[in-house]
Amino acid sequence: MMTNLFTVFDPSTTILNLSLNWLSTFLGLLIIPSSYWLMPNRFQIIWNNILLMLHKEFKTLLGPNGHNGSTLMFVSLFSLIMFNNFLGLFPYIFTSTSHLTLTLTLAFPLWLSFMLYGWICHTQHMFAHLVPQGTPPVLMPFMVCIETISNVIRPGTLAVRLTANMIAGHLLMTLLGNTGPMSTSYLILSLILITQIALLVLESAVAIIQSYVFAVLSTLYSSEVN
Repeated sequence: MMTNLFTVFDPSTTILNLSLNWLSTFLGLLIIPSSYWLMPNRFQIIWNNILLMLHKEFKTLLGPNGHNGSTLMFVSLFSLIMFNNFLGLFPYIFTSTSHLTLTLTLAFPLWLSFMLYGWICHTQHMFAHLVPQGTPPVLMPFMVCIETISNVIRPGTLAVRLTANMIAGHLLMTLLGNTGPMSTSYLILSLILITQIALLVLESAVAIIQSYVFAVLSTLYSSEVN
């Protein structure tokens, strides 16, 4: 049962042993830019206001050393993840953000670039960051070990958090979808339908929240090395 349940996350469309499901990840790169060439509509105005709000928030998190180019990178990261999260809610569309292949590919290069920049350009600051202010001298060796482990596991926690949240919601919707046709009671079918609608609304909120959390944490990691 568990094997059949998790097969909903497997890439299945292949041509010449190349999976075409991953192409859904890049649909946003084709659809979103084209909207800027069209006449402004209500959706575009709302989306522009959201991006402007995120730009201001990320610029505040980056501090005085941040600039517009940095915020553009994190806003684009938010847009890419949110688009793929929403795309996975549609039937028969591959959910790329439920795989560590994508999430770790996004998290690890960002973390590695932040660490390399920090240790090369701000070495003393990075050493000082390993020991929080006010730490007793006896605990300093332990704090260095704890902070080092905390820094090393950051890309893993970023990737696993996004993947786990996407998998959990899709598994619940798959379970409800499989048990619904097996039921003969109209009352149970109605309850399952209402639960699926509520779960779909919840997953839509999770899609936005998880992309926002991923982008904000990446911004905070970047601000620590400046």
